[in-house]
Amino acid sequence: KKRLFDNPCKKRKEASFNSTAYLFLSILSLFWGLFFFNRIAKMIDISRVQKELQDCEKDRDSSGIRVCPKSDNLTRLTGTIPGPIGTPYEGGTFQIDITIPEGYPFEPPKMQFSTKVWHPNISSQSGAICLDVLKDQWSPALTLKTALVSVQALLSAPEPKDPQDAVVAEQYMKNYQVFVSTARYWTQTFAKNSSLEDKVKRLVEMGFGDAQVRSAIESSGGDENVALEKLCSG
Repeated sequence: KKRLFDNPCKKRKEASFNSTAYLFLSILSLFWGLFFFNRIAKMIDISRVQKELQDCEKDRDSSGIRVCPKSDNLTRLTGTIPGPIGTPYEGGTFQIDITIPEGYPFEPPKMQFSTKVWHPNISSQSGAICLDVLKDQWSPALTLKTALVSVQALLSAPEPKDPQDAVVAEQYMKNYQVFVSTARYWTQTFAKNSSLEDKVKRLVEMGFGDAQVRSAIESSGGDENVALEKLCSG
């Protein structure tokens, strides 16, 4: 009888097809896995931000540091820090714009001063901050509060040799007393908040209700301009 043999070419084609199909399914599975992981990670991110806001609120009276949301999705925040005692920034209240990136807490929050400040490591034009904690030294173990504490510490200990604002840094190193006078003047001019009652009075005179005004100021971290925007937007 004639012996029949399997076609080796056919077997190789089947094996090649099976390998290709397996590779395709593996890649598809990996894609969907990464997609859902990314969705979950974003949910965890928001949950963490909410917890950090609550933690800041608990000890705001002792630290003077506050963080308030600008929008419902919690990706835009306003931080508030008091000027350190014994520095040209003493007595001032400084507002910081905070943007939470999608990769948070594995990526650092983006921060810049909205209050004008005269400091070697802070741009006098844009408010950009030169601080390693907000760049390569960031760790997921850090929080918004610890980042703001680091920014506050930067006000106490400038690093003029690693400046964000070269003009201010040069003044700091060559004529320190003029730097101190200028920084103090900027604090008095831009960072001295009027009293709560003064803010309430001005906004009430615009036609808004007293309780509504106080609520808007509170949720805006004391920023009168932000409070006005909230009141106007309803």
